[in-house]
Amino acid sequence: MSPRVGRVERTTKETSVLVEINLDGTGKVDVATGVGFYDHMLDQLGRHGLFDLTVKTDGDLHIDTHHTIEDTALALGAAFKQALGDKVGIYRFGNCTVPLDESLAQVTVDLSGRPYLVHTEPENIAPMIGTYDTTMTRHILESFVAQAQIALHVHVPYGRNAHHIVECQFKALARALRYAAEHDPRAAGILPSTKGAL
Repeated sequence: MSPRVGRVERTTKETSVLVEINLDGTGKVDVATGVGFYDHMLDQLGRHGLFDLTVKTDGDLHIDTHHTIEDTALALGAAFKQALGDKVGIYRFGNCTVPLDESLAQVTVDLSGRPYLVHTEPENIAPMIGTYDTTMTRHILESFVAQAQIALHVHVPYGRNAHHIVECQFKALARALRYAAEHDPRAAGILPSTKGAL
């Protein structure tokens, strides 16, 4: 079986991003975006998804973290799509529910080829975690979904601590993506779609 890897370089006037991902890895992660909490979340994504993940971003942090976070998510989505390849033999659907102390995240994914995001989380959570703007969580998911071309539903029905609310989303996302992207031994050589395309 060919390795399922993706490599994307994205350079603009605002950022320079390199993302490499191996969907069949062991969770080896090397991440540096300059945004500490975001690095922590990408680390969760790689480790809990068992993706080997390298992310190197140099962004205009003297302005704020927005461009750095957004462009990294766009490159990550594109690399994930590239690594999926033709999607033959995968499960396609995945879901995971993850608690983190008082918070709970429920994530369901369809590697459908059609970008769509549904995202809910508790209102009025703390606006910042270090230099990470908590309103960016939804935008990260929007950006990732747009490039990965997947349908993603993320629901956090309750939670109190902002760190926990965001982190359980990334952990659940990692597991849901892992399950959806894994090969189904009963469906070898089969594309999981009645349309004949994903």
